[in-house]
Amino acid sequence: MAGAKRGCLWVVTLLLVLAAIVAGAGAWFFYKQSQFADVPLTPSADSVVIASGDGMNSVLRKLREAGVDEGQDTQWQLLARQLDAAGKLKVGEYALSTDLTPRELLLRMRAGKVLQHRVTIIEGWNIRQLRAALKRADPLLHTTDALDDAALMDRLGFAGQHPEGRFLPETYVYQRGDSDLDVLKRAHGAMEKALDEAWESRAPDLPINTPYELLTMASIIEKETALASERPQIAGVFMRRLKIGMRLQTDPTVIYGIGAAYDGNIRRRDLTTDTPYNTYTRSGLTPTPIAMPSRDALMAAAQPAPGDALYFVAVGDGSGAHVFSPSLDKHNAAVARYLQQLRQQRTQETPAQ
Repeated sequence: MAGAKRGCLWVVTLLLVLAAIVAGAGAWFFYKQSQFADVPLTPSADSVVIASGDGMNSVLRKLREAGVDEGQDTQWQLLARQLDAAGKLKVGEYALSTDLTPRELLLRMRAGKVLQHRVTIIEGWNIRQLRAALKRADPLLHTTDALDDAALMDRLGFAGQHPEGRFLPETYVYQRGDSDLDVLKRAHGAMEKALDEAWESRAPDLPINTPYELLTMASIIEKETALASERPQIAGVFMRRLKIGMRLQTDPTVIYGIGAAYDGNIRRRDLTTDTPYNTYTRSGLTPTPIAMPSRDALMAAAQPAPGDALYFVAVGDGSGAHVFSPSLDKHNAAVARYLQQLRQQRTQETPAQ
């Protein structure tokens, strides 16, 4: 009996030791797994891309290729199951950084929080500048580089439409795999919506007959001043000129008519050389917009400031502000002050001999 008792005691002791070992191993594994899940990664790449059909093994291979050495594959597999991410990782590009943990990365992949890229259309850009910016954007897919403007508008579904002024200046977010055509479609739709809103809110008795004329006027206003606060005043001047049949006589339209040959200087001969866009030689609005107007410029065209000013000239103090005048005599006086200011600045900038 004593032997049997000793045998039983030995078995119990062994089971207790084994249980302790298992418990210790479990605790150690839990600690290591938790430590792995919440320790920041040290990737060598900025992002990783999950493609359609990628399983966890493929994702892990791509992570290793991106310099993610943390954790064993089994740890990643277990963590994915714990987070209910196994088999649920969304297609897309995901950012990698040194402040990101395996847990956070898998949760992002499960939720589809893909990396966002941005491209900005600047207020006052023309279509050449816009297309050049899209061509530089990376990783945007470039599908329109070989198309001329007419073919581009046809691809967008607006065959025969002039592209100038048709895309709203804003910052557009896109994902890897999106194309320049995707961005342009969104920018075109945004401009149509903004133009509709401005047209619906327009003041009564404007010398503007169509939304397209409003768009054209807004583009001219956009190019005439960098100060948002002055746009309604500029609009007021141009609208009053249209009402009385006075030519707009605005330099940005002349520059647009010169096109790619413009070298940064506008000369007297440019003002007298007739083009469809020269508002010194032709009355009324230009045949198309001359730039991409902002929302503010659209609203200024729709709701110009009241007043009697028919002229304006730069103050010349570097602020970008203008002096507005109701008569030619007062305008000439303002021009004289501007020229005097310009001469003084040049004298101060000229070094003494």
